[in-house]
Amino acid sequence: MKFRGNTRLKVVAAVLSIFVLGCVTGAALASAYRLRAIGQGRPCPPAHQDFFESLQRNLNLNDQQATQIRAIIEETRDNYRQLRTEVNPKYDAIRQHARTRIRALLTSDQQQKFDTMIAERDARHGGN
Repeated sequence: MKFRGNTRLKVVAAVLSIFVLGCVTGAALASAYRLRAIGQGRPCPPAHQDFFESLQRNLNLNDQQATQIRAIIEETRDNYRQLRTEVNPKYDAIRQHARTRIRALLTSDQQQKFDTMIAERDARHGGN
């Protein structure tokens, strides 16, 4: 009986291990693909394109609908960009004010480390 239980446990452990390895491998390959695509100047499909294709596929749009909906999506994207351009300076000012207040509370050693942390964070997030 004990031998049978150990065998069952080994089989379950093996199946779980294979599943976990598959997940890790899939995630690594997906990440590598995205990095390779970006490195070659081929960004991943924009979200608005995915959205349009989903609408076209699921709603079976005719040519006129597809043209009009694509125009609406493009116009909306442009509106979002314009809004971001208007709002980003306000976010940046609030962020900078908070950083200045935090920095004022730190010792000189802490300030140096804080400045490094902020520079690294800004580099990762495109300057924000």
